[in-house]
Amino acid sequence: MREFLAEQRATGAFTPTADSWLTAWDEDFSRALGARGWLGMTLPQQYGGHGRSFEERFVVTEELLAAGAPVAAHWIADRQSAQSILRFGNEKQKQKYLPGIARGEVYFAIGMSEPESGSDLASVRTRAVRVEGGWSVSGSKVWTSGAHRADAFIVLVRSAPLDTAHRHAGLSQFIIDFDQSGVDVRPIVSMNGSHHFNEVFLEDVFVPDDMVLGEPGDGWMQVTSELGFERSGPERLLSTFPLLSGLVDEARDGNALASPDIGRAVARTVGLRKMSSAVAGALERREPADVSAALVKTVGTTAEGDIAELADSLIGDDTAVSAEFAAQVQRAVDQRPGFTLRGGTNEVLRGVIARGLGLR
Repeated sequence: MREFLAEQRATGAFTPTADSWLTAWDEDFSRALGARGWLGMTLPQQYGGHGRSFEERFVVTEELLAAGAPVAAHWIADRQSAQSILRFGNEKQKQKYLPGIARGEVYFAIGMSEPESGSDLASVRTRAVRVEGGWSVSGSKVWTSGAHRADAFIVLVRSAPLDTAHRHAGLSQFIIDFDQSGVDVRPIVSMNGSHHFNEVFLEDVFVPDDMVLGEPGDGWMQVTSELGFERSGPERLLSTFPLLSGLVDEARDGNALASPDIGRAVARTVGLRKMSSAVAGALERREPADVSAALVKTVGTTAEGDIAELADSLIGDDTAVSAEFAAQVQRAVDQRPGFTLRGGTNEVLRGVIARGLGLR
């Protein structure tokens, strides 16, 4: 992996960047990874995968993030959509999507969050109504990263009337292609001018029965399983690792940036890596990981945000650092407010952890 990344850097294929898994979209780079067998690693070979372990996949994703490589195009598809389709999908869905994901040619977005729903997914209002041969879906989703470039997304909908006593019942997930009639993707442009978020409007979108993920009504069980993959990976603690690595290099060279806070940040990262890799082991053993994943996400995103602020405070207006490194720091500071929001706010996840520990 390191040899490959060094070669890519040497040819100018990419410039390291913080938060690369969300903001650095490069389909050529994704296809290059797919050609080397580094996507779809845990998928069975019959679906274009490689039958590798979650620990082996952890090594690959960790190296990509540490290098600040442009992995946003395939990230969601490889991290969670493929796993959901493999576990819950029918044969048509597996054949249609999984081989392309493993090749780095099929890209997914997430269709969970909605306006005014935030992290409370049980309150989703996108509705699916039974029609001949399938379902008619109407509603909207927000913060849909990469929807303007992705091929499809897995959409959480309410497919039965809300039962206030059992809010998690009556939810289903559908696979919807972005080029379908009735799908409207509208950009959400960040204050720094970047565009990776979107709002997606669905108006009477027809979803055939064979594009229901699993069985109608199984949506909540599927989502909680999917969030274990979304919240626990190395991207929840390594989004700003290129900055930490840069600070260590500066300190090693005797630069005035040397600070005990760099050592503290390294120690936090080492501890968090142990936690994240332990969750990867649990997923390999098919053990429940929702609570431990929430814990990794909560403490990990806090730490990576602190690294962005540390780098910003240390370099200040220091002209001794390279323009490339200074730009990395600025990008990380711009992205920093979203670290503890995406994938469920830390406030909500503390409630998930407390319930899992029997404290509430």
